[in-house]
Amino acid sequence: MEAEFREIDESGNWNAIYQEIRQQSSELPCKIAKLPENRSRNRYRDVSPFDHSRIHLHLGSNDYINASLISMEEAQRSYILTQGPLPNTCGHFWEMVWEQRTRGVVMLNRVIEKGSVKCAQYWPQREERESVFEDTNFKLTLVSEDVKSYYTVRQLELENLSTQETREILHFHYTTWPDFGVPESPASFLNFLFKVRESGCLNSDQGPVVVHCSAGIGRSGTFCLVDTCLLLMSLRKDPSSVQIKDVLLEMRQYRMGLIQTADQLRFSYLAVIEGAKCIMGDTSIQESWKELSNEEDPPPEFTPPPRPRPPKPPYNGPQSTPQFFPEHEIIQANNVIYTHSAPSEPELRRRTVAAVAASAAAEFETPTMPGDEPDVANAPKPSDPVTATTEAPPKPSQSPPEKRPVGQWSPLLASICVCSALTLGTYFCYRAYFH
Repeated sequence: MEAEFREIDESGNWNAIYQEIRQQSSELPCKIAKLPENRSRNRYRDVSPFDHSRIHLHLGSNDYINASLISMEEAQRSYILTQGPLPNTCGHFWEMVWEQRTRGVVMLNRVIEKGSVKCAQYWPQREERESVFEDTNFKLTLVSEDVKSYYTVRQLELENLSTQETREILHFHYTTWPDFGVPESPASFLNFLFKVRESGCLNSDQGPVVVHCSAGIGRSGTFCLVDTCLLLMSLRKDPSSVQIKDVLLEMRQYRMGLIQTADQLRFSYLAVIEGAKCIMGDTSIQESWKELSNEEDPPPEFTPPPRPRPPKPPYNGPQSTPQFFPEHEIIQANNVIYTHSAPSEPELRRRTVAAVAASAAAEFETPTMPGDEPDVANAPKPSDPVTATTEAPPKPSQSPPEKRPVGQWSPLLASICVCSALTLGTYFCYRAYFH
């Protein structure tokens, strides 16, 4: 296997090998997924489960969910590969976990990736602790959460509200695997894979483990391919007889498109070659994976999804409002801006929802959080007390207006009077000349 990897790597032939696997893959019918009533249950139109291997739900009149059962008989391993749940399929997801007697869920994507929603928030967060799925009558409780640098392990309690029965579910969440990409190193991936193995969720005496990313074919296929190949190497008398391409083609008979890129195929080879060292008896290598993965480092801070951009300024620039009270100061309290006249003027107040002037805006500016998205840092947040109301664009800095004596007409009023007089004069001259 190492010789095969070096030969493909030196010749730069990974893309050709990947295209060959795609051409040899089976194209089986998936008519149920294409039915009109099931379109809203598919995240992607071009990723559907085959009819012969799809998971059937038992509650309700519609038994469809975008999930496939992959059974590797020689390895005595079964996986359920599925898409990231949609907001309208979260209840179906946990119904499937219950009915298939699954004990572990492996999540290989983040909810938000590159500013796009890749998966619904189908488990309760720390602040909520509980989630109820009324369409399928299940309740989910977050019991504990162990956060590492690149993955998180959650202990969940799934309760069937119809029977009052509860089960423990382990949620393994890989948080740094990029979409259409590969993990940082085979060591970090293998450390995560063996954590899942040590929990017993992959054992044959348990229900099939549920593995998903966004579409349930790329990262999910990589995880299952590496685990199956390592398991076959430990079961066969001749570990070198395991052919990664043959195993992948067999798995593709159960779900379409497993392994989405040539890079993911190359990474699978690397992970199997590295994992084989542990299978062959080098137990110390597993400790080195843990050290190389730096799992005890603090996790990176992820930026929330981008907010809508602020409205663009008018083409003619920001419009200024005539100032009828010469001297005033701006005060903010409870999201309302008041303007007060100078002490020498009569005590008058008026209420406005205009934006704070540029000189005062800096005082209330909310610091932005660092993130991995280019346009997130400058996006406004709805909770910001200043930007929550409809704002005009900030005015450019200008020199203070000249003070006018009390009683002097404003330029705007004088211009209106002059224009009116000229219009009336023109009209009277027209009438006098022609009539």
